Amino acid sequence: MTTVVSASARPLVYAHRGSSEAFAEHTRAAYLQAIADGADGVECDVHLTRDQHAVLLHDATLDRTSDGTGQVADRTLEELRLLDFSSWKGARIPEAYGARSEQFLTLPDLLEILRAAGRGIGLAIEFKHPSPYHLGLEDRVLELLRDEGWDPETSMLDNIRLSFMSFSPDAVKHLLESAPAEAVCQLVDDVNVADIREELGLGALTGGALANVMKAAQVEAERILDAAETGIAGPGIGYVRAHPGTVQRWLGSGRKFRVWTVDAEDDVKLCRELGIHEITTNCPARVLSQLMADSRPLR
Repeated sequence: MTTVVSASARPLVYAHRGSSEAFAEHTRAAYLQAIADGADGVECDVHLTRDQHAVLLHDATLDRTSDGTGQVADRTLEELRLLDFSSWKGARIPEAYGARSEQFLTLPDLLEILRAAGRGIGLAIEFKHPSPYHLGLEDRVLELLRDEGWDPETSMLDNIRLSFMSFSPDAVKHLLESAPAEAVCQLVDDVNVADIREELGLGALTGGALANVMKAAQVEAERILDAAETGIAGPGIGYVRAHPGTVQRWLGSGRKFRVWTVDAEDDVKLCRELGIHEITTNCPARVLSQLMADSRPLR
C-alpha cells in the first residue's frame, strides 16, 4: 500500500558529500554549491588522521579521490593538505569557491562554511567503520563538536542541525550514549556476497568471511530499527524498493526516514509517494526542482 502525502510535505533534501555531481565529493566547492543549490542539509563522512584531526573523506584510503596513496590514518593533516583532492573530477572550480589547494576540508572547516550559510541547515555526519581508532572515532568527533559549541540535548550548533549516522550497530549504540535518539540514524542496506567479492577483489573464503560479518551487522541494524532505538532510519533506495513491508512498518511506527542515494527521477517520486522525510542526493538542485515542480496532490 502506498502512503499518500500532501503536495506541501516534500522531503528535506541533503546533499550527499556536497553537490558531488557538480564538483569533487567532500570539497569546499561541493559544499558551497550545495548551499547555493538550496539544499536543506549536507552529508559528510569522517575519518581521523594520524594526528587525530577529523577529515572529510569517504574512503579509508587516498587513492580514489586524491593524487596520494595509502591509508588516511597513516597521514597527518599537514601531509593531507599537500594533496590534490579535486582534479580527478575534471570540473572547473569557480574562483569564488576557492583555489585547488583549499578544497580539502576538515570537519571544523565544514562547520565554518555552514555557519556562513545565512540560514538554518542540517549536517549529517557518517562515521566510517572499520576504523583503526574503533569507537575513538566517535569520541574524538563529539569532543570536537562540543568544543565548537554543540548542544547535546538539542543537537544544535549555532544554525546547524546535527545528526549522526553509521552502518555499524556498535557505533550507533555508542552515539546513543551522548546524542539524543532523534539525532541518531542507523544506516542499513542489503549485503550481497557476490557483489562484495567482486567489488573488493576478494576470493571465496575471504569474501565470504567478510560478507558474514557484514550480514550480521545488517541483522543487528534491522533489530535496532525494529526496536525503535534510533529516531532515524537510513536505508538505501535499493533497500526501500526490495523491502516495502519493512519500510511501511518502520514508517508506521513514526520513525523519521533518511534515504540514500536518491538521484533518479523515479526514485525521487517513490520517496515522495511513500512519505520519506529526507532524501540524500548527489544532485540537490535537480531533486529540489523536481519536488517543487510537482505541486499536484499525489494519488
